[in-house]
Amino acid sequence: MRRTGPTNIVLRKLIRELRKAANTHNARVWDRVAELLERPARRRVCVNVSKINRHARPGDYVVVPGKVLGAGTLRKSVTVAAVSFSRTALEKIRSAGGTAMFLGDLLKLNPSGTNVRVII
Repeated sequence: MRRTGPTNIVLRKLIRELRKAANTHNARVWDRVAELLERPARRRVCVNVSKINRHARPGDYVVVPGKVLGAGTLRKSVTVAAVSFSRTALEKIRSAGGTAMFLGDLLKLNPSGTNVRVII
């Protein structure tokens, strides 16, 4: 029988933490992010910095349930949380005055999920 779901142990633990935070804090946003992370690797989200620039407001928490890529420009100071980042995406986020962090760190920082914007 084939395995279903992610085989990466860090990703599986993150999904479990997201589900637990969604239940304890009644935050449906973490449930949705966990659902998006459970997709097969081929269907997981890849978002360019330009899409973050279009949809985010300054000061927002932006969650990308996948990888952030560096195509485009970012002109807003936002906090971006994702599973992984490309090197150019990290440079562009930091040069715009924003911060980039792992998704689990944002979960610990904001367990209630307020002011979180999920970009798919």
